[in-house]
Amino acid sequence: QVQLVESGGGLVQPGGSLRLSCAASGFTFSTYAMSWYRQAPGKERELVARISSTDGSTNYADSVKGRFTISRDNVQNTVSLQMNSLKSDDTAMYYCNAYRPKAAWESRARDYWGQGTQVTVSA
Repeated sequence: QVQLVESGGGLVQPGGSLRLSCAASGFTFSTYAMSWYRQAPGKERELVARISSTDGSTNYADSVKGRFTISRDNVQNTVSLQMNSLKSDDTAMYYCNAYRPKAAWESRARDYWGQGTQVTVSA
């Protein structure tokens, strides 16, 4: 079955760094766009970063541009998020997402989520 397992969260001081990882299994990883989302208490889930399945192009939320870097390894079936210069506003549960649009023979797109890993930025 499909599994997305996040790791690497924790407590870090403002200005510090963390590296999140997501290990994927149960689907053809290389054909999926991979993303990191986050959700802070009382707020909606928001896209943090995405990396495409085709050319490795990336896009980021404005709030993390220049501080976060997403990358993927299609051999190890992992996606990572390097987070630098962390701020208290980055405190949230971070979720790994895999998405593939509906193929012609399918009834729906494929959209999978991990359970999340908590990131807390505090002095």
